[in-house]
Amino acid sequence: MAKKPAASKRNLIDEADKRMLSFAGVAAFVVIFSIVASKSLISQLSYQNRLASAQQTALNQLKADLSSENSLVSSYRTFVGSPTNIIGGSSTVQGVNTGDNGQIVLDALPSKYDFPAMVTSVNNLLSSSGVSVTGISGTDEQLAQQADQTSSDPSPVPMVFQFTVSGSYQNVQTLFNTLQDSIRPFQVQSVQIQANTDTTSHQTSLTLTVTAQTFYQPEKVFDITSEEIQ
Repeated sequence: MAKKPAASKRNLIDEADKRMLSFAGVAAFVVIFSIVASKSLISQLSYQNRLASAQQTALNQLKADLSSENSLVSSYRTFVGSPTNIIGGSSTVQGVNTGDNGQIVLDALPSKYDFPAMVTSVNNLLSSSGVSVTGISGTDEQLAQQADQTSSDPSPVPMVFQFTVSGSYQNVQTLFNTLQDSIRPFQVQSVQIQANTDTTSHQTSLTLTVTAQTFYQPEKVFDITSEEIQ
């Protein structure tokens, strides 16, 4: 039997090497593709897990907010529906210390800065005490306070003013009792007292110059925000 030429064997070896090289190339491609695909799948799975976790957190928060809303509405209705308000007056019948609790709270701590309204309120309180009001002064900071009418975390903002009144000792005592009993909170910072005695009637009147402050509280803003999951 005749032997194949050496060239034929070499061709077979070359063809076998080419096939091996092709197989190796295909195998390398499959391995690299699998690695890249696996990495992409793992990244996508991680993203989906983060997204699902964020959605569950938002859902839990929404359920808690809905529950709190129902409780808040119920508490508010009870608060404003009481026949007697928190200062002992009627919630429905007009008269002294009347009005529902919601309105009383708004009167005590207004949500808007309004210096002229505050001066009018103070003037009414002073006049109701029987003293003679000489003057009420202060700095109207409407422009400065304009940007602070709302806040996500509000706190009381002071409004400083001064007033000068005159009257008898009993009138002055009534004045301080009136300020103390007022729905709207007042803090007296300084008091200057001058006594004046009439040489004819020998009656003594007092002149008071008082520096005090009251407050307003900006409206609370509830912002609904969005979060990007990466």
